Parts: sequence; C-alpha cells; structure tokens
Amino acid sequence: MAGRIYFTSDCHFNHSKAFCYEPRGFSSAEEMNEAIIRNWNSVVDNDDDVYMLGDFMLGDNEKGKECIARLNGRIHVILGNHDSAARERIYVEELDNIVEVKYATIIKYGKCRFYLSHYPTMTSNYDDAHFNQRLFNLYGHTHQKTNFYNDMFCIYHVGVDSHNCTPVLIDDIINEMREKYLEGKIV
Repeated sequence: MAGRIYFTSDCHFNHSKAFCYEPRGFSSAEEMNEAIIRNWNSVVDNDDDVYMLGDFMLGDNEKGKECIARLNGRIHVILGNHDSAARERIYVEELDNIVEVKYATIIKYGKCRFYLSHYPTMTSNYDDAHFNQRLFNLYGHTHQKTNFYNDMFCIYHVGVDSHNCTPVLIDDIINEMREKYLEGKIV
C-alpha cells in the first residue's frame, strides 16, 4: 500500500539564533528540534513520502544528522540556501531515510502538477481557465506565517513557520489552493 505525501521546509535543525526559534515559540534550538521531530513523527509514517523543500539543518552537522535520522518517512530533499556541499554529502551518503536530493523537481498528483523549489516561483499562467491546468509552486525559504505568497493561490508556502512545525499533507494543500482559487483572489 502506498503511503501519503507530505511537504515541509526550513526545519533549521540546530539553528542556535533566537531569531529562528523564538518566533516559532521556543526558548532554545533544542526545544525547537524536539518539537519538530515530535510533530513530524505524529503525522508521518515510515511508508509516507516527505518532500523537504530546503534548509533542513544549520550549525552543527552531526547534531543535525542525529535529528534527521529520527524522522519517519522516505525523505526527498530539495536543496535550499543553507544546504551546503557538506550537508548535501551527508544527505546522500549518511542518512538512510533520505531517498533523493535535488535542486528542484516537478511531481504530479492526481490531476495537479507541482513545481517543488526552495524559493517562491511564478509557474502558472493566470489566463488558464481551469484550476488543474496550472503548474503550482510549493516552496519554503520565506519563513512567513501565511500559506500563500503575495496572496496568490498557485504559490503555496509549506514551511514549518506557517504549519505549526508540522509537515502538511498534499490533499490539504490542494484543498486550500482550490478554496483560494474559488474566492477569486487572482492577483
């Protein structure tokens, strides 16, 4: 039986600067790490796929590797601006739960197509008549508290900062995007 598909980004495991963990409601990087791991594993099973859209860890790579190794699921990493060559090597060579590492990719789910990237990217023509004719962008990087980039329904933020430090299910993303589309808030 195939598992579910989740998305997240910008865990920043071990990011020891208060400007990262305090806005997320934590008093330390360690507290943030444990909450992200707990939340992730509360929704993701080992047969699920998780697309991590960049910036998995920062700071001490060994501690970051320990955090990532504790996560459930098959993890597909899209590299972000903090994913150095050393971190990319760790993802590829040292972590069994990471199944692929790329800079960006396109996936199809049902009738929808998604461009997965670390950065927000305009990928859709607003002249397309039907919701499913678009190439939707799922992204991270911005650490925003809202799910839509500039209120555009086809560019969706999957980062932990707008999802209570928890991966988000693809079906929930599609439903939210469709609701936004039907609101008629096309920019």
